Amino acid sequence: MYRARLVATPTHTDNARDLQQQLLAYHQFRARKRDHPQARALDALTRWQRHRLTHTHADLYRDPQYHAGLDFLLSDLYAPTGMSARDDHIDRVFPKLVKWLPDPLLGTLARLVELNLLTQQLDLRLSVTLAELGYQLSSLSPHQYCTAFNAMGDMPARRHQLALVMTSGQQLDRYVRNRTLGWMLSVTRKPAQRADLGELHAFLQRGYLAFRGMAEVDQLIMRLTSREQRILEQITSGHPDPFQIPPEQ
Repeated sequence: MYRARLVATPTHTDNARDLQQQLLAYHQFRARKRDHPQARALDALTRWQRHRLTHTHADLYRDPQYHAGLDFLLSDLYAPTGMSARDDHIDRVFPKLVKWLPDPLLGTLARLVELNLLTQQLDLRLSVTLAELGYQLSSLSPHQYCTAFNAMGDMPARRHQLALVMTSGQQLDRYVRNRTLGWMLSVTRKPAQRADLGELHAFLQRGYLAFRGMAEVDQLIMRLTSREQRILEQITSGHPDPFQIPPEQ
């Protein structure tokens, strides 16, 4: 919707250009996904994978220290569908982002957009593979999921996805420790609503509060990524119970 604005905005740093290119790639993907025959299947696949992630990391999800942060990761950052208004808002305010935000934060946003785009691309490819194998998402079993996962391949992209989770989480943690960011979010809530940017502002506010409330974000991110790396290895090696992780992890 706002592609022309993205293209026309001057960028003067590597981070600003990186964010611009990631947003343009994401914009192109969203346009292609709208007409894709498997687009509607993504909702069911997302629910299946979120249920699996919540079950795998149930101990962390129950921990009061990590619950809000993990819930934000699964509900807001991992949300391939239903976030079109938020995404349009990011495109719309891009000229202001590159003008007012600190340059390192633009790099962090670029990694978040890249992570969101890669996650959606992988989910779409997986939904295509599931359909080709004749598996129904309404009754998808872990064995069927792993069969399709291995048939799809693209393990370098899966490893890059985990690396992006690690990098983005660590960078976000540094920013939410800055009290100025919390103050800015509080004073800009009503102006954002008046400018029809309420959904984007609410997303940023939820993320700030979720991460701000955790004392050890690095520990959560490291445990999540190390567990998911172990699960990735177990899926590819044909482990009989690939989503089971050792208690010490």
